[in-house]
Formats: sequence, C-alpha cells, structure tokens
Amino acid sequence: MDAGSQQRILGYFIEEAKEHLDTLEKGLLELRLVVKDPERERVNEMFRAAHSVKGGAAMLGFDSIQKTAHRLEDSFKVLKEHEVNVDRKLETLFLRGYDTLKDLIEQLQGPFGLRDEEATQTIQAAEPNFAQLQTYLNQLVNGGSVSSTATASPADKAQAQIKVPPNFAPQVMDILKQMLQLFKQEETPANRQKFQVYCKRLAQLGSGIKPWQELVQVSYKAIANPKNSFQTLAPVVIKELKQASDGLQGGKRDAIALSPALQKLAGTTPATAPKPKEEASATTTATAPKPKEEASATTTATAATPKQITLTVEPKAAARALIQAFEKPQLLQLVKILIQATKK
Repeated sequence: MDAGSQQRILGYFIEEAKEHLDTLEKGLLELRLVVKDPERERVNEMFRAAHSVKGGAAMLGFDSIQKTAHRLEDSFKVLKEHEVNVDRKLETLFLRGYDTLKDLIEQLQGPFGLRDEEATQTIQAAEPNFAQLQTYLNQLVNGGSVSSTATASPADKAQAQIKVPPNFAPQVMDILKQMLQLFKQEETPANRQKFQVYCKRLAQLGSGIKPWQELVQVSYKAIANPKNSFQTLAPVVIKELKQASDGLQGGKRDAIALSPALQKLAGTTPATAPKPKEEASATTTATAPKPKEEASATTTATAATPKQITLTVEPKAAARALIQAFEKPQLLQLVKILIQATKK
C-alpha cells in the first residue's frame, strides 16, 4: 500500500475515532442516567464505540489505542450485564480512562504521530486507574458501594486518603487547552454553552474539594455572561484554574482564592474603581458622555458618579461594549470626538 493510501486510511480512522470519543464523553457525563435505562441502549452504544476504536486500532497496528479501548470496552460490558449504582468515584475512574484514550488519539493526529515511547508511557501511567476501575466495578456488582475502609487493602486506604488524584493537574491542563481553543472561536450562545461540559469535567476531577468546586462554578458563571468577551475571559479563567490545579497537586489545598477579576466577571462583586494609566494595557474605564439635553437636568451628585463601563483594548470588543452601553445620540457624539482625535 502506498503512502497516500495509508494516510487516507489513517485520516478515516481518526475522524471515526473522534466521533466515537464524542459518544463516550456524552455518555460518561450522564452516566447516572444512562445506566438507569432498562434497555441499556446508550450503554450498548458506548460499548460499540469502544469496540470500534479497538478494532480500527488493531487493524492499523496501534497497540496502545487498542489496549486502552479494550479496557474501556470490558468496563462497559460490566455495565451492560449488571445493575450498578453509579457514584462520583465510578464517574471519575471512567473519565480518567476516557481521557487516556482521547490523549492517545490526539497524539496520533499530531505533527509527529503516535510515537511508541510516549504511547507506552501513557498507558503505563493509566494502568493503575484501569485496575482500580475494574476492582471498583467488581465491588459494586458483588456487594454494592463499599464505603467502609475496614475491608480495604492498605493500597486502597492510602488512595482513599488522597483527595487529589496523582495526575490531577495534567488532566486539568488537557481540559484547559480545549477551553482555550474554544475561546478562540466565535462568541455565540452555542459556544458559551459548550463550556458547561468542560466545567462539569473540571468539577468531577476535583470532586469533594469545595474550594475547587466553587472556583469552577464561578468561572462558568463568568463565561456564561454574554457581556464578557472571550478575549477578556480567556486569560483570567485559564490562569486561575491552572494556578489552582497546580496548587492542589502540590498539596496546597487551602490556597484557592477567587480573585477580584474573576469575581467581577462573574458579577459577584461590585465594579471597582478605574485603573491607573499604567494598567491601561489590560483594561480601561470609560465614562459615558451625557447628551446636552440631559446635562441641564442632572444634579451635582449624579454628575460626580457617572455611569461607568469597562473596555478591553481590542477595538472590536470595545466597540461592542460601547454600542451596548450608549444610546444613538451618545454614539453620534462619541463618533465626532473620535474623528476629531484622529485628525490631530
């Protein structure tokens, strides 16, 4: 087979695998509802998705993808054949396994392809999670949810004491990279809604960690606000979540604090005073000019506290904010001022 044909086949496999990944992700994010279906239709769908990826990877010789998909397939088979009460721990274990498969496929479509050394490292790092997933599924099938540590092994007890997963920060970083790509897309209600999936994933990664849950919730609230541009949101949200995840990974579980910038974007704190000129590269505060007919009716008190809006230095975003904040007469007056300024 010539190189061109191999490349086309690889492209077909990657596109199909991405569709199967989408099926798996949606099912795992709704796993508690999925397993309650008596017909197990969506569980079967997820099982077939993992099976298809496994078969395609085997045909093309991608052993790491084949083995990872096979582990997920075996786990879905348990859900097909047994009644299982899904809890947060099971959701987290499944999502970690999914992240491993997704990571391998993303490496495959990267500029250097799926290199053997990196693939081996990935599946070795994921093996303890798959082993724990299989063990926990067996526990749920045989005796329900095991909450007591009395019968747990020493390794399980040690794991139970660790609230932050060993690979917590890398998993968070993977999701933040996806969020960053979405921030670069068009600002539409549909795109803002997509962030809900990412935030739900982030919350599940840090399940049981209240400060992290609150940070993710406030971050999504800021993103969902249509008044906040993606360009304004991206540096604040990505930075805060990254710093928090690194702190948690380093054992600083109480180091998470909501910054004033994020709280302001989320609308949880009152607007702050205008920033000094030396900070104008980030944001600048503009005072809405009053039309002449309104000027005579205003009192000294209201003149001292004019309406304020926050502008980014990106022209299009600033223009949108001005259009939303000003009436037509004010906009016309502002245009005249700007035209005069450009002539100087």
